[in-house]
Amino acid sequence: MPSFLYAASRTPFGRFNGGLAGVRPDDLAAAAITSTLARVPGLDPAVIGDVVWGNANGAGEENRNVGRMAALLAGLPVSVPGATVNRLCGSSLDAAMIASRAIETGDADVVLTGGVESMTRAPWVLPKPAKGFPAGDVTAVSTTLGWRLVNPAMPKEWTVSLGEANEQLQERFGISRERQDGFAARSHRLAHEAWEAGFYDDLVTPIDGVDVVRDESIRPGSTPEVLAGLKPVFRPDGTITAGNASPLNDGASAVLLGSERAADLIGADPIARIAGRGVMAMEPQEFGYAPVEAANRALKQAGVGWEQVGAVELNEAFAVQSLACVDAWLALGLGDAELVNQRGGAIAIGHPLGASGGRVLGTLAKVLRETGERWGVAAICIGVGQGLAVVLENVDATA
Repeated sequence: MPSFLYAASRTPFGRFNGGLAGVRPDDLAAAAITSTLARVPGLDPAVIGDVVWGNANGAGEENRNVGRMAALLAGLPVSVPGATVNRLCGSSLDAAMIASRAIETGDADVVLTGGVESMTRAPWVLPKPAKGFPAGDVTAVSTTLGWRLVNPAMPKEWTVSLGEANEQLQERFGISRERQDGFAARSHRLAHEAWEAGFYDDLVTPIDGVDVVRDESIRPGSTPEVLAGLKPVFRPDGTITAGNASPLNDGASAVLLGSERAADLIGADPIARIAGRGVMAMEPQEFGYAPVEAANRALKQAGVGWEQVGAVELNEAFAVQSLACVDAWLALGLGDAELVNQRGGAIAIGHPLGASGGRVLGTLAKVLRETGERWGVAAICIGVGQGLAVVLENVDATA
């Protein structure tokens, strides 16, 4: 039994300490649920078989199973279950993959998926002492991003910062600072153009009472020349800057999946079929390159070659890892690098960790419908050496 994507939406993605800083992550998640269900008014929420929700942090206000909390806050019947998935940056794409398997095995006909992250509101944490109370000071650790409270048994090369890991990737593939800045400028330009053209108008729903209607991190003036003036962040002689890496963000996304027979329950026709899924793991510091094989595996499952792919949504954690992935796919048969992130990417739009997978999946479905292409790939890199990918088939292109 195949699984299909029926609806998708998200909140605007806010800057760190920006316009969404005052909104709790569970409220962000509830807003994404509400806006997605508003797109299918014929659906009785009581028939939703499960809510599968992604979140990378889980240390703050989104603790205690934010998927279930968000469903309750959104007013879904208490009979609708909810679970939270943590595969770091890939959490909401993983949630959609899990939901699609449940549908394909007949465990559910309708599953609501998505993800949320408030990187602004991620708390500082204190580890409990081994015994008694320490006589000296203790250090609060930020849970916003990256390794924290690292197990000393972990090899040092595995636990380098995300930025250092990508500087190592830059050395491996020889991707210049100029290429990275050019890619980042393209992300801002295309995201701005997409907003101006109305592409995101029916994908993004503002949150009531908050004066944020568009993604806050987009900078139309981010030209390669402007970005070239920024200093490297992770190495004095490095190539990665605040301008060619994704920012810290707040936001939520949601995707409604269902079986073919669920169309009558949902009151709408499906948009795309989940045709393939792929997961890949590598050395933790090589995480940025993991989407390459994850996408290859998803395409193999779908029975599709790269030469047939008409659109790719790759989450841009860093320009360097995005370019490394795109270069690999071009060598495998992808027709044109311009097929990747045609409406901008995470460098411009933002990367609220647990929400990004749902964003790329929902965006891909709409790009396929607009362009008329049949096959698309949504892919994401994941800290600690993993990658995920999903292949979508545009149902309109098969009619």
